[in-house]
Amino acid sequence: MAIKIILLVVFFGIMLTIGFLTRKNATDVSGFVLGGRSVGPWLTAFAYGTSYFSAVIFVGYAGQFGWKFGISSTWVGIGNALLGSLLAWVVLGRRTRIMTQHLHSATMPDFFARRFGSESLKIVASIVIFIFLIPYTASLYNGLSRLFEMAFGIPYFWCVLVMSVLTAVYVIAGGYMATAINDFIQGLIMLVGIVAVIAAVLGKNGGFLGSLNGLASITDERVSSAPGVFNSFFGPDPLSLLGVVLLTSLGTWGLPQMVGKFYAIKSEGDIHKGTIISTVFAIIVAGGCYFLGGFGRLFSDVIGVAENGNPVGGFDAVIPAMLSGLPDLLIAVVIILVLSASMSTLSSLVLTSSSTVTLDLLKGHVIKDLNEKKQLLIMRSLIVVFIVISAVIAIVQVSSPVAFIAQAMGVSWGAMAGAFLAPFLYGLYWKKTSRAACWINILFSCIFMTVDMLSNLGVLSVNLGLLQSPINAGAFCMIIGLVCVPLISLVTPKPDSRIVENAFSCYEKKVLVRQTSALEDE
Repeated sequence: MAIKIILLVVFFGIMLTIGFLTRKNATDVSGFVLGGRSVGPWLTAFAYGTSYFSAVIFVGYAGQFGWKFGISSTWVGIGNALLGSLLAWVVLGRRTRIMTQHLHSATMPDFFARRFGSESLKIVASIVIFIFLIPYTASLYNGLSRLFEMAFGIPYFWCVLVMSVLTAVYVIAGGYMATAINDFIQGLIMLVGIVAVIAAVLGKNGGFLGSLNGLASITDERVSSAPGVFNSFFGPDPLSLLGVVLLTSLGTWGLPQMVGKFYAIKSEGDIHKGTIISTVFAIIVAGGCYFLGGFGRLFSDVIGVAENGNPVGGFDAVIPAMLSGLPDLLIAVVIILVLSASMSTLSSLVLTSSSTVTLDLLKGHVIKDLNEKKQLLIMRSLIVVFIVISAVIAIVQVSSPVAFIAQAMGVSWGAMAGAFLAPFLYGLYWKKTSRAACWINILFSCIFMTVDMLSNLGVLSVNLGLLQSPINAGAFCMIIGLVCVPLISLVTPKPDSRIVENAFSCYEKKVLVRQTSALEDE
């Protein structure tokens, strides 16, 4: 217990110190929200990765999908690395950085307003972000607090309170730069921690080959009658596995807290470096989390299996049960690992939400005269409001029948990624993307995910079949958007040519480069 407490105190002390040391970088709106667009590749890559992977991944998704799919759940981590990190940086990184700077936009809703010439689109997008980030944030507390209860016996309420206060202090003090530097330190902890945990857990079951053999001997007729299905290449349900890969990988392309990292990166060379760093980080952390979760059924005797085949205590109980027998020092490392993952994601979410509401909803619409000093004050105040709302929901949620993490995150990711992915991607690349197509896509995704959520809560009696799962529903919304936005754009009024040409002119500017960077035409 002494080791755990000492490590926690040191960790908290470092986070708070960084927050106060970076106050000088958060004296204006650009510095507070984007770090002055001068953040290097290592900080940006780690900020992207740590915002991506949190307790939702480590406890919720790894536990749930590892139990359902076995070792094939590792494909989710591979998809996160290749689609969610590598391809996202390659496709979005450079063009996002160039166009958002050219349009002077600091948030995704502001990008929509300037790219498509619609203030109302900005307002609606900012409301969507504020509403659907809340269940995601609430789910972070749930996963973290389960591990705290296992390790310390601390009541759930106090876990939520401590995490809320600490995150609020360093984000309010240092803004984006404090978040980025803390993300880097937290990312290093995650890299070391996940490797150590995997080695320890597999060691308890005879190493890697022993664990695979143990998994091959497990059968569950409710899932599949095929022998060895839980250590097979694609698992018992390849189609559902594909839905999880799409939502958790392609979904990052439309999430404002993820795309916002590209706004702040410093230079062209930094984007290339960041691409490599982010991909390697994702392979180790995401691949490791889902790989670890794939062996969850080896601990069925510890977890317990209900009559319906699910683990006793829900899917969120799988990973804590797997870790409960580890040495005290390793459990302390796990606690710091999950705390790092959760606080980094939470800080990114609250900063995104507060800046979006202030700059896109309040400024110029609700409050006409809003100078830089007032904007900073409101953003800092909204960080507190957002954290309080999500913390209250997390405390209420834990005693509700819909208490598992993956469902809350699925609704949040599905709604935002489905609403924003296609408009943002086509907005960067295709001049003919119409305002009407963006409106239809955003409204469809939000309405569909809301219906899906209400039907799962029992408020609406709607049978959506395979799409009843928020995971599948979110993946469906993203695919529909990618297909329908260009089709709708072709049959709706064309965008204003002046707005379009102004936006795309940033890609055609002539710049001088050194002879070493470009060969001279003959």
